[in-house]
Amino acid sequence: MAWRFIFAWAQSDTLWAPDVIQLADGKFYMYYDACRGDSPLSAMGIAVSEHIEGPYKNKGIILKSGMSGIGNDGEIYDATQKPNVVDPDVFFDKEGKLWMVYGSYSGGIFILELDTTTGFPLPDQGYGKKLLGANHARIEGPYMLYSAETDYYYLFFSYGGLDANGGYNIRVARSKTPEGPFTDAEDKKMIDAQGTAGVLFDDPAYSPYGVKLISPGHNSAYYDEDSGKYFLIFHTRFPNRGEEDEVRVDQMFMNSDGWPVVAPHRYGGESIGKYSKKEVTGAYKYVNHNKDISADIVQSELIELSADGSISGAVTGTWKLTEEHAAELTIDGAVYKGVFLKEWNEGTGTYVMTFTATGKEGISIWGSHVTTDK
Repeated sequence: MAWRFIFAWAQSDTLWAPDVIQLADGKFYMYYDACRGDSPLSAMGIAVSEHIEGPYKNKGIILKSGMSGIGNDGEIYDATQKPNVVDPDVFFDKEGKLWMVYGSYSGGIFILELDTTTGFPLPDQGYGKKLLGANHARIEGPYMLYSAETDYYYLFFSYGGLDANGGYNIRVARSKTPEGPFTDAEDKKMIDAQGTAGVLFDDPAYSPYGVKLISPGHNSAYYDEDSGKYFLIFHTRFPNRGEEDEVRVDQMFMNSDGWPVVAPHRYGGESIGKYSKKEVTGAYKYVNHNKDISADIVQSELIELSADGSISGAVTGTWKLTEEHAAELTIDGAVYKGVFLKEWNEGTGTYVMTFTATGKEGISIWGSHVTTDK
């Protein structure tokens, strides 16, 4: 019955971006959702299995959205302020409480506390607490990662549209608690990242908010305790390949200011090491990810990191290598902090030195070493 109901409610015959978590009873709880797609007419439910591969038994609907009338919070549903109930991410906080962050476009990204035994929302929360977004801002795909290294909760989310021309990009904000408030590197409050009332998809209104990490979108994030490595898992599209997409995994690191930075090349098993100044100097293809929401591909430019600590070429400034691999680059007056990392360049079939860093403006930069003719 419930399966028929969710498809009928969402006017859809497919499920959308589910999430699976294992609870204390050893069973796997899948948070599934169906969405019409061109409206917030959506429903979310829970299915449970003894095995992660299934089969899953439906336990029922927990949230609905897009209705004409009263919503799950007892108030008139307003799509500019209430959530589209899709894109769930369920996680435990450091105290052992269970939460779900969710939402896409419409009224924003919300968080609900869940029962650790049943997996269902605790009572009297309605849609939960809003973390960011409103007025049909193109913000979706939330994912939470706690770092014991920095003692921050990192909320990843995507701006733009998921198609090849949508300008999809991944952002991050952080908070000391799962419920926020979340802020970006400029200490701007993410609750203010909203669209403009009466304007559909007003990207310039919210594009200044959040630390922009990488141009593809909709990610998961993972910390592997055995290796001590952070990973960003996402899907990406490619020039001249239309809507075809592939899953990619890049390694992440925390910079000295406690912000994640993403390696320029896909993960190839590399571990960060201790590098010398000689290893780091040389010519690089340089990318500045900016803060805009655009389908235009950012073109790399050639720069040189010289032995005297200067940067020349397409941009100018200074650079420093500190400790074993920490990077600090000052470019056109802006300071970017991150790491140097030797990793596999699939395009050239060689190991190359790279850098990844982010600044207080929430802009990330990349560099990948190249050989130039002298």
